[in-house]
Amino acid sequence: MNSTTELPNPLPRPPGELDELKRLWNPPRGLRFLTVINNNYIGVAYVGTAFVFFVLAGILALVMRTQLAVPNNNLVSPQLYDQLFTMHGTVMMFLFAVPAVEAMGVLLLPNMLGARDLPFPRLSAYAYWAYLVGGTVFFGSLFANAAPSGGWFMNPPLTSATWSPGVGADFWLLGIGFIEISAIAGAIEIIVGVLRTRAPGMTLDRMPVFAWAMLVFALMIVFAFPAIILATLLLEFERAFGWPFFEAAKGGDPLLWQHLFWFFGHPEVYIIFLPAAGMVSMILPTMARTPLVAHRAVVIALVATGFLSFGLWVHHMFATGIPQLSLSFFQAASMAVAVPSGIQVFAWIATLARGRLDWRATPSLFLLGFLFTFVAGGLTGVMVAVIPFDWQAHDSYFIVAHLHYVLIGGMVFPLLAAFYYWLPYTSKHALSERVGRWVFALVFTGFHVAFAPMHVTGLLGMPRRVYTYDAAMGWNVLNLVSTLGAFMIAAGVALFLFDLARKMRMSAEGNAGNVWRAGTLEWLPNGNYSSRSIPRVESREPLWTHAQLADEVEQGRWYLPGTATGGRETILTHPLSAEPQALMRMPMPGWAPVIGAIFTAGFFLLLTVKLVVPALVCAVIAIGGIVHWAWGLDPSPLPRPLPIGGGIELQAYLTGPSSHSWWAMVVLMLVSASLYGSAVISYLYLWTVSPEVWPRAEALPGLAAPLAAALLLLASSGVVAVAGRALARARRRLFMLLMALAIGVVAAAFGIDLAGQHDVSPSASSHGAAVWMFIMLEGFFVAVAVTMAVFAVARALARRLDGQRRVVFDNVRLWWHYTVAQSLVGLVLVHGFPRLVT
Repeated sequence: MNSTTELPNPLPRPPGELDELKRLWNPPRGLRFLTVINNNYIGVAYVGTAFVFFVLAGILALVMRTQLAVPNNNLVSPQLYDQLFTMHGTVMMFLFAVPAVEAMGVLLLPNMLGARDLPFPRLSAYAYWAYLVGGTVFFGSLFANAAPSGGWFMNPPLTSATWSPGVGADFWLLGIGFIEISAIAGAIEIIVGVLRTRAPGMTLDRMPVFAWAMLVFALMIVFAFPAIILATLLLEFERAFGWPFFEAAKGGDPLLWQHLFWFFGHPEVYIIFLPAAGMVSMILPTMARTPLVAHRAVVIALVATGFLSFGLWVHHMFATGIPQLSLSFFQAASMAVAVPSGIQVFAWIATLARGRLDWRATPSLFLLGFLFTFVAGGLTGVMVAVIPFDWQAHDSYFIVAHLHYVLIGGMVFPLLAAFYYWLPYTSKHALSERVGRWVFALVFTGFHVAFAPMHVTGLLGMPRRVYTYDAAMGWNVLNLVSTLGAFMIAAGVALFLFDLARKMRMSAEGNAGNVWRAGTLEWLPNGNYSSRSIPRVESREPLWTHAQLADEVEQGRWYLPGTATGGRETILTHPLSAEPQALMRMPMPGWAPVIGAIFTAGFFLLLTVKLVVPALVCAVIAIGGIVHWAWGLDPSPLPRPLPIGGGIELQAYLTGPSSHSWWAMVVLMLVSASLYGSAVISYLYLWTVSPEVWPRAEALPGLAAPLAAALLLLASSGVVAVAGRALARARRRLFMLLMALAIGVVAAAFGIDLAGQHDVSPSASSHGAAVWMFIMLEGFFVAVAVTMAVFAVARALARRLDGQRRVVFDNVRLWWHYTVAQSLVGLVLVHGFPRLVT
């Protein structure tokens, strides 16, 4: 079948246009390669780094399995063993699993969507370098005897300053909190990229399942990760300053940590699984030579899984003494989430039945291994969702087996299938099929040899996280078998890495090609895909339904055959219909994101070891790098629309809700709202636990100060709104005066609120700690709003901000109004709630 759409450019593009595009998009050479701003290369580095962390965490697992191979072993000390299992779980979950699937999105989505790049490649570069530096230093803490030892979940009071002195827990709290910020940056890139940079004609119904999976994945990060960021802040403040959020003697509650952690932690399982499921839904139809059965049902199942996953966090807390009614609700939710997962499994089986699977291809083998292993893990998941069984199996090796069946079966097997399937897309050579079959045999067999016996070990009573055991317990043979299986997995991974080192060769000039004869856009001819013309999409498998599409794209006969602006650009499309709306100008290589990320990481890591002055120096350098980066954004509007082919002309500048940066700001506000919502719920939870430490109404200060602060906050929003009108009327000086006034008014509001709490001690009770938590959050958000306003004034002074070139101000205004609304919520809660309940 051929396209019915007339080609925008009936003749091939002149060679000079292609040469110009390659000059613009190909990466710089030498040391300047580090400045690359192109997700094709950032994505490869991201995936590679994540896999290095996987190997490192696997080595830690081998040491642990060797320790447990025989009873009463003394290969490692109890203290080192605690550090090993903490680092193994932390690295696998935080430094491998989530970054790996996010990296696959950064790598694949631009090409799969038909775009030249995602909208914020500098943000991707910042996220990658922050992750690389932060993750490397965090793992290195193991060699300095400074690694955390409280488990990857870090439950207090075990991780309080009393029971975990030293900097190990601080490395976890500040390091992991910072790395999660990096993940959020990547999620913003993915959300805006999927919604706004799809190829013309790629409606939501034609969007690849992997793009849907990454969209749900990124939205889940937006709403789940802020909870763990808040939790790490609260525990760090308790450890550093004695604010008793989790100290029962002063009205705190250790279970608050578990609620916050698992509100992040259980959705994280699906945050990891859904992109892997998206990969399966892309690879399986190609290997079976037939479109995916029930495409829409699979997409609905992805969305439903993401939604239901937020109702499951107490699944991990059945043994904590929670009331029976709550337990029953979460047991039902834990079982309900199996329904959308089952829909996907049946769709995959139906696709296999309708098509003809290439059974000998390595991706097919890993997909079959995934189906068997993940379904088995899902069945044990239903078992532990039954409360009486969970009470028996909780904290035993049965849970270790279940966890690995779900995570390795549900994520690592699809990821290995993806490596074999998509490596020809990034490399000049495909991986060896003969070696791949050996890799599969070793990894699949070794996995089940290692983890299937753990179900029995757990039911026989072996608890998790013990460094040795007595021979009389009867666990000897099972543990030895599990250790042998672990080394089989290691042999398979080593063989895979050997083949990868032989075959992986990136080139800006070409790749191995569409070796699987797939139908989606990432298999268009690409050396550096950013130099391709952008096609119109008319089906879900455009390469299957339009036989000449690859040749037409390579010849530059679709949209943007060359550069319309003289620089890098891609097409912004409507979020629903994917019709072209504007040209988006993309940044060139630069050091600013690298400098900003490295010194941001330095700030957090130096704070961990209490080197405050060097940390502040790093913060100043990081802010300078980010300001330099931001200064080059928001280029001048061009005087007229530019042709992209087919008689279509597009503006190269949009403001307001049409701008991609407006969408990014809205997503950032959702992240902030999730963080603040977690703080509100924490405040209310602490009141339900210890209402006696909350002051009575007559003991509270008067309402004059909070009312004055509220009026000043509202006034500052009004001033910013008036400043926007002044900017639209080209009254630049008035605009700058009004913004300066708004800064002074909001600072006064915060000052009044701060002064009103001088009698409240944050270390005396959980109430005081909760009040100061809101003060700190308000101060942070006000500081960000003021910084952004100063930046806008500076741009106005430099004549880089006016009535037409106003994207910076539009974003400042959005953030300012959000900050005011959030601060008002805090005032009502802190000053009004105790009056209502006492």
